[in-house]
Amino acid sequence: MANRSYLYSADGLPTEQSNPKPIRCVSEHNWSIPLAHKILVGRGTAVVPSMIWNPRIGIAGDYDAGAELLTDLLRVVGQGLPDGDFAECVARTTAHLDKQRAKYFLLETGEMISLGDEDPEEAVRGLVEYDIPAEVARAEAAIAGDDDAWLASVRTGWQDHFASFYSDWLYFSFPED
Repeated sequence: MANRSYLYSADGLPTEQSNPKPIRCVSEHNWSIPLAHKILVGRGTAVVPSMIWNPRIGIAGDYDAGAELLTDLLRVVGQGLPDGDFAECVARTTAHLDKQRAKYFLLETGEMISLGDEDPEEAVRGLVEYDIPAEVARAEAAIAGDDDAWLASVRTGWQDHFASFYSDWLYFSFPED
């Protein structure tokens, strides 16, 4: 079984006592937390209780602002790529984001951070305080035309950054009861 990061959307945030309802499945990605997931939770980013695991290792972000940032980044990445697979990936991604729209993105990274030796809560704080803001800053610079080298590296490995599995059902899905 592959370790994955999972991305959901909801109109509320999880609490220590309960998960919001409904929780919509957005995406899962094998063996990493991809750039797209980091960008999508990159606005209004906060540590929240996990909806899957016990430690406080969930990450929330503003849905509309994160989706707008990713859309802008995909636009500039696509300007340097031939039509074809990337355009199909973008169309699939944006259609699913439109369909699963809510107030928040909720990122579950427990399977990925468990691969390291760091305390899970410390690892998530590091993502929220350093890694995610750094990726957002690089994306903003690239969109503004100020980081061509980073943009070129993203284009080269676009599948690793953007070609996640987008679906209404993920390995961890939540019933609507």
